[in-house]
Formats: sequence, C-alpha cells, structure tokens
Amino acid sequence: MRDFSARLATADEMEKWDSHVQSNPCGGNVLQSASYAEVKSHHGWNPIHLVFTGHGYTTYNLAIEKKVPGLGSLWYLIKGPDVADPSHVAEVLDALRLFIKESKRNVFAVKVEPDIVDSPEVRAQFEGAGLVKTFNLQPNDSTALLDTTPDTEQLLKNLSSRGRNAVRRAIREGADVRRVEPTEENMRVMYRLMSHIEDRSSARMRSYEYYHRFWSNFVAAGQGRFYFAFEEGEPTVGAFVIAYGKKGTYKDGGSKPRRNQYGDSHLVQWTAINELKEDFGIEQYDFCGTPPSDQLKNKEHPHHGLGLFKTSFSKTVTDFVGCYDLVLDPVRYKIWNTIGERVARQIYWRRHQQPFY
Repeated sequence: MRDFSARLATADEMEKWDSHVQSNPCGGNVLQSASYAEVKSHHGWNPIHLVFTGHGYTTYNLAIEKKVPGLGSLWYLIKGPDVADPSHVAEVLDALRLFIKESKRNVFAVKVEPDIVDSPEVRAQFEGAGLVKTFNLQPNDSTALLDTTPDTEQLLKNLSSRGRNAVRRAIREGADVRRVEPTEENMRVMYRLMSHIEDRSSARMRSYEYYHRFWSNFVAAGQGRFYFAFEEGEPTVGAFVIAYGKKGTYKDGGSKPRRNQYGDSHLVQWTAINELKEDFGIEQYDFCGTPPSDQLKNKEHPHHGLGLFKTSFSKTVTDFVGCYDLVLDPVRYKIWNTIGERVARQIYWRRHQQPFY
C-alpha cells in the first residue's frame, strides 16, 4: 500500500484511544492523548480523532479545531502526524486534504508538528510538499531526552558530572523528596511553586483551573504523578510527570528561590525517572523544553536557566522540525497570516486571560 487514506476514528477506537496512539510508529505523544483532548475541549478547541492507513501501518492522531470568525476552521495536528518515515508526512497530509474536501469541512489551514528530528533534508522534503514553516508552539520542539534503558547505576553514570554530583549530594545530605498524593491542597501548592518560575521568566501561566483539569485527567488515567522536595516540612520543589506508553515526560515544574538544600530539584527528577521506569517501563524521559541546540550558551535566551538544569541530565539537545502550516485556502490563509492570527490571539487573551493555543 503506497498512498494513505484518512478517516475519523470509530467509537471503539475512541474508547481505546490511548492504546492506539501508543502503538503508532514513534510510540505516540502525551499531547495526542485522550486526557489532553478532553482538556482542550474545555478551552476553545474541538478534538477530532483521525486515523491514517498506508505503507502497511495505521497511525492514530489527534487534531484540535478552532473556529475563526470570518475565516472558517483552523486545525492543529498537535505533535503529529506520527509516521514511520519523514517522507510519509506529505502523503498523510494529502490524505487529510482529500478527507477535508470530501467531508466539506470549512478548514483554511492545518498546523502540523511531527516529532521528527530537524535536518536540512527533512526541511527540504516539507518545503517541497508545500508546507510553510511557522513559529513553534510547543516548549519541547527543542528538548533534552534521556535514554532510561540502562540499569540505575549506569543511568546515573550517564548523567553529566554536574547532574550526577547534585543527585549524589542530595542523597548523601538526606534531602526529603517524596511522591505526594494528587490532593486539592497539593495541586494548589504545585501551582504556587510554578508561579515562582513565572516571576523569573517571560512565561504566561495558564489558569489554575486549566492545570487542575490537566493534572486530574492524567492522574485519573493512571499516567500522572506529583513529586515534591521539602525543607522543614514545607514543599520547596514540585514536579508533575507523566508516563505515556514507553515515554516519561517532565510536564510541569516549579520551585522556591533561595533554598538551602543543594541538588533537591535534581533528586526530584532522579526519583521520578526511576519510579516511572520501575512502574511503567519507560525507555525515554523528556525534560520538555530547552533552548535550541545552537542557543544553549545564549544567556539572553528566556529558557537559558532551564536548559542548564535539564542538560545536566541529558548532555545533548534534540531539535525537532517544529510547526508547519498546510495551506488549504491561500486567500484566507494570507488574511490569517498577516493579521488574523495576531488579532485572534489578542482577543482571546483579553477575554480569557489564557493563551490562544
């Protein structure tokens, strides 16, 4: 089978959505999950569950749709499509284009961001397929990835000397790091710890309600966990991590400044990684966002500090291709690209105090 076909997922496939996504060629992505789709459905997006078949395999991908007054619908194939080969992206999108046309959906553009490592060859393929490079939306389009398949002793040796020494010192000094229950109180503590990070960056946090729904969904699915470090009984470092298939993800984190315990944030990550490995068999851990590999030494980059911390675990940064636009209606897309998107984002922020995407 050479060309791909596209269709909507059946009711049975929807019921088992996560297991299907995790069977994709790249193992799926947490942002393609049923839990994430449900979160976005409460924040201005309509989830669409798509199934593509070709080249002897089937791939399950979440698209989220937002209606734009006067222009129609914008689709966002978040962290997709998940394909076995970069050359298959164009074929999947040809099938999607035909599906949209035949089902008479008023879509003017589709954003795509497959987890494919960036390279000149891949960029040439995408541009040859008519895709338009746009700004990246997800923090882990450049990220630190840790291979978690080695045993614990070897895994610790694989960290950089800075990360390894921080973990060992925190253990030696008896740092209090624990997995904590997903209670309302702990979620509010987590949110407060995250707000300290916002104080030191240009980031805009989403509402507590957004995070509460996000965390609750993944906890209920048996995929999400909280880890805290404590000083004198008070939480000072927090992390929310997710196990999705064979991948672990450091989704959210926060900490109080001017702490006394050296290495506490490293030990939080080290504890989470080893417990996710033991309980779920994860083979990779995504630290979820660093500066691009060519910007790691740029102290002016807004994520410079986070990059230093995360690369103390994984010494290299992986740059994915990021976000591209599949243009379905050139006229409406031009309006969107020149003024529509900027206005839509501003209006959405003023109305909801939340990011558009």
